[in-house]
Amino acid sequence: MKFFFAEKIQRLLKLLALVTTAVAMVVSSSGAFSHHAFSAEFDANQPIELTGVVTKLELVNPHSWLYFDVKQADGNVANWGFEFGAPFSLKQKGLTKASLPIGTQVTLKGFRAKNGLNFGYAVTATLADGRVFTTGGAPDAPANQQKSSAAKP
Repeated sequence: MKFFFAEKIQRLLKLLALVTTAVAMVVSSSGAFSHHAFSAEFDANQPIELTGVVTKLELVNPHSWLYFDVKQADGNVANWGFEFGAPFSLKQKGLTKASLPIGTQVTLKGFRAKNGLNFGYAVTATLADGRVFTTGGAPDAPANQQKSSAAKP
């Protein structure tokens, strides 16, 4: 009789483990399906490179944002916002809030927003001291940019 109950308990535990694993997989993947793609907001045919001074860095999920003032050709200053990857991903690459305090000069390479406003998707951030950080995280973002065709503000 003991053997029968022990066998039943083992089956129930295996079933519970299987159901728990399946539920965990569904829950963890649901965010990926609802998340927007690079191509939904940004234009791969409009590479851009801008240099400016950091005004704000938001390390928030699912995307971080860097805002910086860029001096335009006419002398006016325009504030731009660039989407970065998730905070944990940036931290793994060595980029933290301490890396980009307000007032830091930074050059961003990436792609312009489709809506034509002062927004973009950053692929790399280069600091004045020469450090370069990979900032993007979208799996469908273009891997390489053509420097010669970089858009100007």
